[in-house]
Amino acid sequence: MTQALVILAHPDMGRSRISRSWAEAIHAADDITLHDLYARYPDGQIDGEAERQLVTRHDRIVLQFPLTWYSCPPLLSVWQTKIMKRGWAYGPGGRALRLKTLGIAFSTGSNGRDYQPDGRYGRTLDEVTVPFELMAVHTGMHYLPPFTLTGARECDDATVAASAQDFLHHIRQVAPRIVASGKDDDRARTVYPDDAGAHT
Repeated sequence: MTQALVILAHPDMGRSRISRSWAEAIHAADDITLHDLYARYPDGQIDGEAERQLVTRHDRIVLQFPLTWYSCPPLLSVWQTKIMKRGWAYGPGGRALRLKTLGIAFSTGSNGRDYQPDGRYGRTLDEVTVPFELMAVHTGMHYLPPFTLTGARECDDATVAASAQDFLHHIRQVAPRIVASGKDDDRARTVYPDDAGAHT
């Protein structure tokens, strides 16, 4: 059975409608682990080893966050830096994430029509979130299509509630958009001068 993990990163859950609704739906489910970074690390000091152990126990990992300045909230960036270590996630010996599945789920304040080639920003949400796709590719993971809810300020309660149920389905059943080959990248065997400190 697939073990799913949702890494939640919202800096102000008390004021959130969408992230809170999605989190409540996950809490009510019995087959998905929810891990709230801001609740777990109020001081911002992430325990990289503990997080790597948590990720290792799951094979489908979804990062949930509100889109923040066209990226993720700061603590999720710190989380990525802390756990995505050379020799563990990539590079020589770095096969811990190989053939696991990565996904992202996020809401935006702006309406979806703003994220079109001819929209306000001139970029699609797929373009905005390319770094997450590349993280999956670089670490040998499958990559899910992003799960999104745009125009958060305009969504009524019924829309938000429906999105939470759709999110559960997405976590459990949606097929990857990118399927990793499982073949090692030749560059992963490259030895760099700083390899001695690669596992810090």
